Amino acid sequence: MAAAEDQLLLLQSQALAEEEAAKRKGEIISRFLKDKLAKEKCSGALNLHKLNTQWRAVLRDTKDEELRRDVEILSQTFARVMDCKDSVIESLATDLEEAEEQHARALRSHLHNVDRLLQLQRCRLTCLEEGYNTQLEALKTEFEAERTTILEQHEREIRYLRDVMLAVEQNYAINNHEATQNFQSAQADIKNKSLQERQYCRTQLGIELDQRWDQFQEAMQNYAEATKQKKITFKVLKEKNKRSSREIKKQAKKLQKLQDLVTATKGQLATQRRQSEEQNQRAREEKERVLRRLQELTNEMNQARVKSRGDLAKLSAQSGAALKTLERVEKKAQRVLRLGEMCRRMETEEEKVLPFYLSSLEEEEQQDARRVLKEPPTEPLAQALQDYTRLERFWQRFNKAKLEEQALERTREDLRRRNWHLRELLRQYLAGISVSPEMFHEPNPLLAVKRKSCIPRDSPHASGDCAQGPRGAAAPSGLLGGVSRLHPFRNAS
Repeated sequence: MAAAEDQLLLLQSQALAEEEAAKRKGEIISRFLKDKLAKEKCSGALNLHKLNTQWRAVLRDTKDEELRRDVEILSQTFARVMDCKDSVIESLATDLEEAEEQHARALRSHLHNVDRLLQLQRCRLTCLEEGYNTQLEALKTEFEAERTTILEQHEREIRYLRDVMLAVEQNYAINNHEATQNFQSAQADIKNKSLQERQYCRTQLGIELDQRWDQFQEAMQNYAEATKQKKITFKVLKEKNKRSSREIKKQAKKLQKLQDLVTATKGQLATQRRQSEEQNQRAREEKERVLRRLQELTNEMNQARVKSRGDLAKLSAQSGAALKTLERVEKKAQRVLRLGEMCRRMETEEEKVLPFYLSSLEEEEQQDARRVLKEPPTEPLAQALQDYTRLERFWQRFNKAKLEEQALERTREDLRRRNWHLRELLRQYLAGISVSPEMFHEPNPLLAVKRKSCIPRDSPHASGDCAQGPRGAAAPSGLLGGVSRLHPFRNAS
């Protein structure tokens, strides 16, 4: 047992020694590893620092090359942009010069137009002044004539009124005399009637007074009987009044004290009243000043209202006149449009295709006309016509229509004369083939004396068949045909 225990203790001691050795070995290994780890960390940090420095150098070189390339590209781009900007600036400078030239030309034309307008306005003013002077002279003469007629009429009316006043005074005197006589007679009648009525009233009042006295005596007796109890009551109330008078004296003393207190308070009230009156005076002055200002503002407002009302009335009148003018212009424009539509419906195909005729002037004449039109006008009418240059096309069509109208009028007149001439020939022919008493007193185309016709030589001949004898059988039909052909045109005309 002892050997086993020794063996067990030995094994335990060996195990403990092995454990301690293992612990020491582990500590040594851990310390070695820690030192190695620290050295590795130091070397790693050193190597990382070296790598970073070398990498920074490489990056600097690459970045330098990239920046140099970028700088070259940017310099080239900047040069191109500068060239573009220079070209744009040059084009803008040329545009600016052209714009300045155009502005100068427009300014010169505007000034020229303003001068022309001023000259036209001066001419209009002179014309209006002359018209005004003529109208003024006419009004003066008319006023003088009317003044003389009014003065003459006034004198006649004054004489007439004097005659009327004399007649009225005479009529008034007669009427006054008659009225005084009627008044005196009426006054006498009224006096007699009033005396009679007074006497009658006096008798009636005496009778009524007696009746009233009897009624008064009776009422007095009734009153005495009715007031007996009230007299007794009066005595009782008299005693009560004495007691009340004594009480009143006591109260009077109290009232005296109260009156003294009231006088003191009245003094205080008087001082306060004076102060309040002063304050009220200042307030009244302020009120008067405010009222005066209010009155001034009211007057200004009334004036502004009157002015605005006048402006409104003027504006309404002007707007009404403008509306009437616009209505007239609208009616006129509608009439022009209707006439244009009517004229457009009556246009021919040629006029629809070529509405404006070509000028009959040669090139040199047209150039001379343009040069004359470009010259500044001197007469007022020519200056006024410059405002209507845009109506040149309208005047061309209007002149064309007028020329066609004149041509149609002339053609119509020629056809009317021809129709009349043919009628005369027909009448002479019919008069020649018929036998009547008047035939022997007029020249007959069918009778010839020594190979001379009886037709007047001054009468024109439309055809050679009208001077033939009985053999000219074709003449009547030709004349009748001509008349029948002319009749529709005459009816149409």
